Amino acid sequence: MAVRAGALINAIAAFAVFLWLGTYVTHSGEPALFAGWERAMLDRSTLIAWWLTWSCYVYVLVPLACALLVIAWRAPAWRGRILFSLVVLICCWQGADFFQHVFARPRRLDWVVRHETAFSYPSSHAAIALGFYGLWAALIARSDLPLRVRTLVPWALVALAIGTCWSRLALGAHYLTDVVGGALLACAILSAALAVLPTKVLAGAAGSGDGTDDLR
Repeated sequence: MAVRAGALINAIAAFAVFLWLGTYVTHSGEPALFAGWERAMLDRSTLIAWWLTWSCYVYVLVPLACALLVIAWRAPAWRGRILFSLVVLICCWQGADFFQHVFARPRRLDWVVRHETAFSYPSSHAAIALGFYGLWAALIARSDLPLRVRTLVPWALVALAIGTCWSRLALGAHYLTDVVGGALLACAILSAALAVLPTKVLAGAAGSGDGTDDLR
C-alpha cells in the first residue's frame, strides 16, 4: 500500500510540473538561460546523435516489441514485466503525441539532419527513452540474471536513455524544456502504472526454475 501511495503522489506531482512547464514555455518561450546551452550542444557529434535518435523511432521500437513478446512467450517469469514495459512504452509514445497537439509548441528552426514536423513539447524521444529504456534498466538490475548482465546492461540502457535525450538537442530537434517535459511525462506515466500494478515490477528477482533460466 505504501508503494502504491508513494507512486501515486509521485505521478501527480510529476504531471502537475509537466503541465505547468508546458503552459509556461508555450506562452513565454524558452528561458533565455537555456539558449546558450542549446547552441553549445547543437550540431555536436551529429552522426552519433542521429544513430541514438533512431532508438525511439517506430522502425526500431516495433521489432524490439516483437522480440520482447517472443521472450514473454518463451520465459513466463518475465511475461508480466515485459507486458508492463510495453504498456508503459505505448502510453509514453501516445501520451507525448497527444500533449504535443495540446500545447502545439513550434519546433526549433536551427535543426540539422532532419526537419521534424510534429509539435515540440514534450519530446516523445525523451519520454520513451526514460519510460522504456530506463524502465528496462531497472528491471534487469533487479532480476536474477547473471551478475555481469545485471551490472553492465542497466548501465548501457541508462547511457542509451541519456544519449537519446542529448541527441535531440544535438540535432536541434527540441528545446531543453521539451526534453525535460518528456522526462516528466515518462515519470508521471511510469509512477501511475506502478501505483496500479507495482508487483509486476517490484517483485525483484524471479525464483529459479520459473522460467528465468530460459534467458541465460
